[in-house]
Amino acid sequence: MRTPVDIQVPRVLRALLRTRSGLAGAVLVGLLVLAALVSLVWTPYDPTLARPQDSWLLPLSGGHLLGTDRLGRDELSQLLVGARATLRTAVLAAAIAAVVGLALALAAVLAPRPLGAAVVQVTDVLIAFPVLLIAMILTAVYGGSTWTAVTAIGVGAGVNLARVARAEAGRVLNTDYVLAAHAAGSGTWRTVRKHLLPNIAPTLIVQLSLVLSVAVLAEAALSYLGFGTPAPAVSWGRMLQEQQEYITARPLLVIWPGIAVACSVLGFNLLGDGLREATDARLRVREVAA
Repeated sequence: MRTPVDIQVPRVLRALLRTRSGLAGAVLVGLLVLAALVSLVWTPYDPTLARPQDSWLLPLSGGHLLGTDRLGRDELSQLLVGARATLRTAVLAAAIAAVVGLALALAAVLAPRPLGAAVVQVTDVLIAFPVLLIAMILTAVYGGSTWTAVTAIGVGAGVNLARVARAEAGRVLNTDYVLAAHAAGSGTWRTVRKHLLPNIAPTLIVQLSLVLSVAVLAEAALSYLGFGTPAPAVSWGRMLQEQQEYITARPLLVIWPGIAVACSVLGFNLLGDGLREATDARLRVREVAA
C-alpha cells in the first residue's frame, strides 16, 4: 500500500522540472554530482602531485585544460576532487541537520509542557549564533578536520531547521484528522509516523535543500580560513586559500573554484525554490482543476 508521500513524489518531480528555478537548480546540482562521481574513477592528473616543471601553465597549455597552479597541480583535477569533498560535506551536514532539527522539533511539541518550553528556549538562544561561528568554535576546540566541520555545520543548521519543523509539527498536530486519530486510540508514535512526518516532509525537504547550499558555502569558508579540510586533501575553499597570494598575477586560479562554489550554492538555492513551488498547496489546486 502506497503512503501519501509515495503518491506525491512523481507529481512533485514533474512540477519541479516544469519550473525555471527547479530545472536550473536540478541542472547545476546534477553537474556537481556528475563531477563528484567522475572524480571517483578518473581525473586527468593526480590532484595532489606537484610538478614544478608545469607550474603556472595557462588554460589549454601542456595538456592541462584549465591550467596549473604554482606547484604544477592540474586545476581541473582539483576541481573534480573538490566537488566530491563539497558534496560529501553538504550531504552529511544535511543528514545531521535533519536528525538534530527533527529531534528538537518533536521534543518541543510532544514533551511535557515544561520540558517542551525549555527546548524552545534553548533552540531560540542557539539560533542567535550563526552556523559559521558555531563551526569555527568547534573546529578551534577540536581541531580542523572534515568531520569536525561537517558536525559543526550540521548541528548549526539543525538548530535553525528545528524552528521550521516545530511550527509545521504544531500545525499538523492541531488538525482535525490528527485529533480524530487520537480520539480513535492512535498512540503518539503511531500518529507521528502515520500523520505527522508525511505531512511535514515536503517542508523539511525544501529546508534541507537550503541547508545543502549553506553547507557548501560554510565548508568553503572554513577551508579558506584554515578550519576545514586539512592539507593535502583537496577542497574548493583550500584552493582559494592557497592561491589568494597570487590573485593579481594569476586571477584564473581563484576564478575556477570561485565559480564552482557559486554555481553549487546557486544550484541548491534554485532547487529549493523549485521544490517550494512544486509542493505549494495552490499548485495542487491548479492541477486538480486542470
